[in-house]
Amino acid sequence: MDILAVLFVVMVVWLVVAVAAFEFRPRQPDMLILCEKNGKIVLSGGAFYPRHFSLPIKRATHPIQLTIEATAVGNLGVNVKLIGSVAPALERIERLVRVGGWNSDALVRAAEEASIRLEGLVKAYAEKSEIRALSSTALLAFLNEHAARFKDDFGVELISLAVQSIEPTDTEIADALRQQEQARLLEETERLNHQARVAAAKAKYRADEEIAEMEHALGLKKVALQQAMFEQENALAQKKLQEELARRRMCLTLEKEELDLLKNSPELLLLTPQAARLAEASQGFKNARTVIALSPQDGTGAELFEWFRNMLQRALEAKKEHAPSHRGE
Repeated sequence: MDILAVLFVVMVVWLVVAVAAFEFRPRQPDMLILCEKNGKIVLSGGAFYPRHFSLPIKRATHPIQLTIEATAVGNLGVNVKLIGSVAPALERIERLVRVGGWNSDALVRAAEEASIRLEGLVKAYAEKSEIRALSSTALLAFLNEHAARFKDDFGVELISLAVQSIEPTDTEIADALRQQEQARLLEETERLNHQARVAAAKAKYRADEEIAEMEHALGLKKVALQQAMFEQENALAQKKLQEELARRRMCLTLEKEELDLLKNSPELLLLTPQAARLAEASQGFKNARTVIALSPQDGTGAELFEWFRNMLQRALEAKKEHAPSHRGE
């Protein structure tokens, strides 16, 4: 009996292990495990999950690539190419299961539904726009405005979206649009070049104006410097003139003092240079008459000259009076 009980326990254990190995699977890092609890689809965070009661979905993004044939205003055909990618929206995972179904391809089916919605949005936008007004930037902005509704409607999140090209179906229209765009670019380039030339001319004008102002300021400084130098030279000349006048006044004062001294002491007249020259000339010749010319430039003055002449006249008269008396003796 003990052996049978042990065998039974071993068999039960092996059965449980086999069932667990058959039913449970380890959760991979890039997998989302969905399960149902209380009638709601939730995420399971365990390391293992039962494969028959759970739904594994890859967390990786799913690419979208669309070529849409739309019609612009005037019933003109337009081909639009879109590329992008979607990923499961974790906060709307239940909506993803309802759109894509309870299978591992739920993200793929939800991405197909999102692609259909994108195609409808592109066609609706193209029908309201003229073919020349269609642009990748405006279309992408329009699609991004509606991208937030993809979570609530499909349970997916629009990760990236780009407009590859927008081209008219008719090649002639495409060529005409290209020529218009080329002309617009050339016109824009010419306008930018003109603005650049105008900016360069303005910069040169401002530079020339600044140079002229600087040269004018420099000229004013030179004039001020020359005026200051002239004033200094004028002040120096005036100072020299004043010194010369003071020196001449001193000379005149000295001459006046000498003249007063000679007037007060006539005997000093014989010590003057004129008297010395007269005495020297009279020593060489007995009967010679020496004529001495006195002028104001000799430093004696007119008054001294008159006084000296009178004295000489008296001396000559006295000599004539004494000459006969000597002869009679």
